[in-house]
Amino acid sequence: MTHTPGAAKPFASSADTAAKEQTLEVLADGVYALTAEGDPNIGAIEGEDFLVCFEALATPVAAEKWLAKLRQHTDKPVRYLVLSHYHAVRVLGASAFEAETIVSHEITRDLVAERGKQDWESEFARMPRLAEAADSVPGLTWPTLTFADRLTIDLGGDRGDLVLQYHGRGHTEGDITAWLPRQRILFAGDLVAIEQTRGFLQAMIREVGGVQQRGGTLKEAFEATHAALVDDYGHWPIFEHCLPFDVSRLWDELSGIERPVIWTAERDQEVWAQLQG
Repeated sequence: MTHTPGAAKPFASSADTAAKEQTLEVLADGVYALTAEGDPNIGAIEGEDFLVCFEALATPVAAEKWLAKLRQHTDKPVRYLVLSHYHAVRVLGASAFEAETIVSHEITRDLVAERGKQDWESEFARMPRLAEAADSVPGLTWPTLTFADRLTIDLGGDRGDLVLQYHGRGHTEGDITAWLPRQRILFAGDLVAIEQTRGFLQAMIREVGGVQQRGGTLKEAFEATHAALVDDYGHWPIFEHCLPFDVSRLWDELSGIERPVIWTAERDQEVWAQLQG
């Protein structure tokens, strides 16, 4: 996609319609991951006579395609579907798994109740390519088993344990990781603290904080942050999509708004028009 200088950028990822290549990797015996060039990743772990699936994709139709790939390796039934956090493109395909139990952190369930519908409308408008066959979603995905700190799943036989762990507020208030101690494999969802991410956040805090302290505007904060980050991070798949919302959220946080304001489809458009228009 080309962009004409001075022209308004297409909203979020609305113009990102090209298919991404999916790659299924066998990380260890009975441990699988599906990646897709920066799209939300997904995984599965075999127990002795059941499966634990990690993440659910945006729609049942999208999830069914992942499950078809997985079924080339195993036909075990899905006993647990683990959701690392609540974002619509991660969870609304849950019905395709026919899981006995849907697991999340207790805060994630609270977030579904508080802002599930708004997030659904917001994310499907931001990323329509991920919302394949959007009308196949039967409704909000509700966890049926939640926990506060740690939940251990015995995989049976000689397969060891799967440890689900809460680490505190991160990407959302309720993110969890899934750790396989025996194989030393971690499924982290969108909660990954690496040096590159740390540098991104530190630059955002420096630029947004500096503009705010001198009495500048949100638009000025966005422009300063964009200039500081674009050379190193502009190649990220949804850099232009996410940065206005990242800056707006950080502006709120530095203004003393502790919990994120609910993102609605209407608010998305307003922020985009103000900062990327």
